[in-house]
Amino acid sequence: MDGKMLARLGAVVFVAIAITATAIEMTRKEPLPSQQPVRPVQAMRDPLRDAQRRCQQLGQEAASDPACMRVWAETRDRFLGRATPPAPQPQEGR
Repeated sequence: MDGKMLARLGAVVFVAIAITATAIEMTRKEPLPSQQPVRPVQAMRDPLRDAQRRCQQLGQEAASDPACMRVWAETRDRFLGRATPPAPQPQEGR
């Protein structure tokens, strides 16, 4: 056998092995991963968000509403990462 014939025989054997391996891989069936039902995450109700909605619905009147002013200040502080000061406690009548 000369070198060319040996090279051709090697190439044919290589191609035959590659085709066989591909056919085996394509016919192999893997078990599907178990699918668990997805549960939607329920966000906790944020009272600040509710107050923002109320102020949004007030429209122009919200600019003079003291409760909306407090809501906007708290929203701004939360956004900027500032610690919110504790709300002043109402003093009892003496």
